Amino acid sequence: MSGWTMQKQPAMVLPGAVQMRIKSSQSSTGERLSQTKSMVLPDPGTLQTPINRHRRNQSQHNVGGSGELQTLLKGEYLNKAKIAEGGKKLRKNWTATWVVLCSNQLLFFKESKQEAVANLKPGGKSDGVDLCGAVIEWTTEKSSRKNVIQITTPNGHEFLLQADHFPTISKWHDAIKKTVDSLSSGAGGQSCGRAALHRSNSTECLSRPTCEPTKPKPKETKSEHRRSIMFKLNYSASDSADKNGVKNRLKKFISRRPSMKTLQEKGLIKDRVFGCHMLTLCERERTTVPKFVKLCVEEVEKRGLEADGLYRVSGNLAVIQKLRFLVDQEEELNLGDSQWEDIHVITGALKMFFRELPEPLFPFRFFDLFVEAPTQKGQALKKLIHQVPKPNHNTMKVLFQHLRRVLMKSQKNLMSTQGISIVFGPTLMWPEFESGNMEVNMVYQNQIVESILIECVEIFGPGGM
Repeated sequence: MSGWTMQKQPAMVLPGAVQMRIKSSQSSTGERLSQTKSMVLPDPGTLQTPINRHRRNQSQHNVGGSGELQTLLKGEYLNKAKIAEGGKKLRKNWTATWVVLCSNQLLFFKESKQEAVANLKPGGKSDGVDLCGAVIEWTTEKSSRKNVIQITTPNGHEFLLQADHFPTISKWHDAIKKTVDSLSSGAGGQSCGRAALHRSNSTECLSRPTCEPTKPKPKETKSEHRRSIMFKLNYSASDSADKNGVKNRLKKFISRRPSMKTLQEKGLIKDRVFGCHMLTLCERERTTVPKFVKLCVEEVEKRGLEADGLYRVSGNLAVIQKLRFLVDQEEELNLGDSQWEDIHVITGALKMFFRELPEPLFPFRFFDLFVEAPTQKGQALKKLIHQVPKPNHNTMKVLFQHLRRVLMKSQKNLMSTQGISIVFGPTLMWPEFESGNMEVNMVYQNQIVESILIECVEIFGPGGM
């Protein structure tokens, strides 16, 4: 019995042992299946769940694929520059970038190899170029650097990649070109679908089929083409219509523009002093001698008759223009103010007033008569001067009597009759039409002024002294 019992005991233990072996075999099979599950490519239509395991023995960026591409997918430092985005040119800026080639994308990381591994976490991002439909070529025009390749995408993005060593950039050129060609051939000439490239906490990259054939839409293409043509036609028509409209509005504006007299009567435009006709200015001021001329003469005689080079030395043009602006604005003018301390500013403004007269102080119609007068005596000059309009005559009298007082101080100011005539000859008279020799006219102008200065007492009376 004891022997029977010893033989039967294993038979009773057998089912339990077999059951345990079955369970252990099933659990080991399940573990193997779970371990190899990550090597199976997911279905293109299903969403890939990121793998949360970190394998230290793998390379930093590993893309599932053929063993031929495996060696070309490893990261490497290259110089990158983005020169266009969406067809818009960008400023070229070279940066050292960690480049990784995946099955359908070229990824750019800013960090180094070790920092890139630490940065690959949820929320971490990298720049990428979709290689589907891209064009890669060598270029020497886009950069002065050597060993440069250009990548152009269908959406108008352009990148430059460069390496100091030609074998390095040549390897990347061949690998990228092979990837682009494989994507194009796999698409069968159709547009490429965007591949889902997932990045998990680990450095694994799992790819899905990169290109999916899409149905052509010829109707939409034709409609878009027709729409663009219609837009161009409408734009050109509207553009010409706008131009015609602008021309018509300008014509109406010019035709309806009020006259200068109307604007002056309404006070919108004030009459100027500089550049105003002598007769008009005197009528407006109700005088026979412009007020500005009187102010200048009085101020010079008050404190400047002994100034060296009086009327010959030029004053500061900027200050002269400031004085002119104030005179034209008809503001209260005090030539004794410190800002007009330089007497040459006042004399320069007076000469500018006479030069900018529309008709000179010696009227145009008397120019030829005055040219012939110096050969005659003082009575001939006196007769001509008394024939000019009264504002011109009285202004001549005030001016030449003032210049006589300047000559009386010639030992101090070093001004002579000839020097005064050279300054005021072209300032007080010129022909209406420039005919003949300008040098000859200048000689006549100087002679006429010099003769009047000499005969000033006979022409204008004792007041000239």
